[in-house]
Amino acid sequence: MNKQTHIVNADQIKTRIDKVLATLNPEQSRSQLQSWIAEGHVTVNGDPVKTNYKCQEGDELAWSEPEAVPLEFEKENIPLDIVYEDSDVLVVNKARGMVVHPSAGHRSGTLVNALLYHCNDLSGINGVERPGIVHRIDKDTSGLLVVAKNDKAHASLAEQLSEKTIERKYEAIVHGVIEHETGLVDAPIARDPKDRQRMGIVSGGKPAVTHFHVLERFLNFTHVECRLETGRTHQIRVHMRYIGHPLVGDPKYGPRKTLQIGGQALHAKELGFIHPETEEYMHFSVPAPDYFQELLTTLDKMS
Repeated sequence: MNKQTHIVNADQIKTRIDKVLATLNPEQSRSQLQSWIAEGHVTVNGDPVKTNYKCQEGDELAWSEPEAVPLEFEKENIPLDIVYEDSDVLVVNKARGMVVHPSAGHRSGTLVNALLYHCNDLSGINGVERPGIVHRIDKDTSGLLVVAKNDKAHASLAEQLSEKTIERKYEAIVHGVIEHETGLVDAPIARDPKDRQRMGIVSGGKPAVTHFHVLERFLNFTHVECRLETGRTHQIRVHMRYIGHPLVGDPKYGPRKTLQIGGQALHAKELGFIHPETEEYMHFSVPAPDYFQELLTTLDKMS
């Protein structure tokens, strides 16, 4: 990112510099921006400041995003549930609790660490931190992911994602009883300006569309299928909360009084795409993990 500047206006007087930067860099988390300030990548009138500096009218802020330092991570012999594999793509049923790719807080034990051990070749389009990763699902979401084993396959799959032709269906258990059989949520998603650790429905955010229909109703809960038209971060979790039916067990978007199941009840059950080389349509489905099935049985007995 090239160097950027901003002159503090009257509305920003006595506002912490990290808050001002957050409004100017909506895609960055508050903690990331604080790191930039602490590391000297942000100046006020040419001088570095502390993260709690309060801006004055006329201050000139200048900042540039530091170059990413590649993480060092290893191949790890972690068992994988591989649903399909050939020389171009690999489809894996990701376990609940597994992070997709390494980051500052997760340098090992990720899907990428496991893939590096399993495969000799993965696409490099997303760089050394995310080899082969075309799309992601959250740590505590289980289910299907397609991995690209070369750059041609990656480009094809990325284009299908962009054109919204990849089929992605999830099943979830949500709070409350949804009365109508089907629904559509069309609401833009961006980082929540009041809580930078969460995503939210934000005017001017990225377009996000989720289709859903009811599979089964219980006492105070509903089992639903969700189909993604877009793939924003935490999309299903944010959209279902937005319509008043947050996911069961969701520590970030769910109510305080939710079932303690170790994370959101969400499973990526179906995946369909055009094979990058053969141009054949491929479709995969996997059942929800045991905890999910057992929860459905429990809710059924309670109803």
